[in-house]
Amino acid sequence: MSKIKKIGVLTSGGDAPGMNAAIRAVTRTAIFNNMEVVGIRHGYHGMIYKHFTHLKVYSVSDVLAKGGTILKTARSQEFMTAEGRKQAYDNLKEEGIDAVVVIGGDGSLTGARVFCDEYYDIPFIGIPGTIDNDIYGTDYTIGYDTAQNTVVEAVDKIRDTASSHNRLFFIEVMGRDAGFIALKTGIACGAEAILIPEVEGQVENLQNFLEKGNKRKKSSNIIIVAEGEKSGGAFAIAEKVKEDFKEYSVRVSILGHIQRGGAPSAFDRVSASTLGYEAVQALLDDQKSVMVGFHNGEIDLVPFRKVIKIKKKVDPAQLEMADVLSI
Repeated sequence: MSKIKKIGVLTSGGDAPGMNAAIRAVTRTAIFNNMEVVGIRHGYHGMIYKHFTHLKVYSVSDVLAKGGTILKTARSQEFMTAEGRKQAYDNLKEEGIDAVVVIGGDGSLTGARVFCDEYYDIPFIGIPGTIDNDIYGTDYTIGYDTAQNTVVEAVDKIRDTASSHNRLFFIEVMGRDAGFIALKTGIACGAEAILIPEVEGQVENLQNFLEKGNKRKKSSNIIIVAEGEKSGGAFAIAEKVKEDFKEYSVRVSILGHIQRGGAPSAFDRVSASTLGYEAVQALLDDQKSVMVGFHNGEIDLVPFRKVIKIKKKVDPAQLEMADVLSI
């Protein structure tokens, strides 16, 4: 049995709906197991500048339905330096923190891996928290389901006006390096085309699609574009379409940060609670340098080195299905 007496918990990188549910689960599971809990505000930045707050059971009451993160989040350039990490380590030791749970995305888990390589005596456990769902080793991440629902609701409303005016809408969703949100929401909304960073030559194929659609006199067209699409995003693609298809009334809608906000879905609340609970269980089992994830509905512990090294891929079968259903 682990001899951990006090754990720290932080959220890092971009916020995601459900992070508060994970914080709550970590806090209450640790307290149930007679451990103290220290919330580290503002991510790794707070670790360097001792933004510590002691969490009790009541500290995480009524947070399940809240979006964002009660511990705040930030990106820390200083933590990327050896000097910054040494200061963070000294602060953790001074506070008596024996282990840390990090809730965040790829960059956050990379920071945890580097820290653990330098300081072995403070185990870190990762929880995947990002709306992009682009982390290897887990089927889904905290916030992904809620973000999808937000996009679907917005696109459904945009289609109403697109149909009323016979317009072509390019809707840009988040996904700087990955098209998971775009692909899933595109299928859910019946988008006529989905453009994602993982697939080459989509803009050229889009032109062929629009020519066919124009002949069939479709009343509206919804094109979902991941922000990381290599042709420059929704605005750049829309400008090119305007030049080549002057018969279309083209509009662009950037959904932006509304995808990050809002109350988490029931799925995200339960998933985040499960991951938070399992993260503490992993520490009790003397695990370290691993991320807690879901694989085929079961909990899986994935080494940080794999999480960081291997790129998660979109499902080619879903790409094919999206093309078939868009005819």
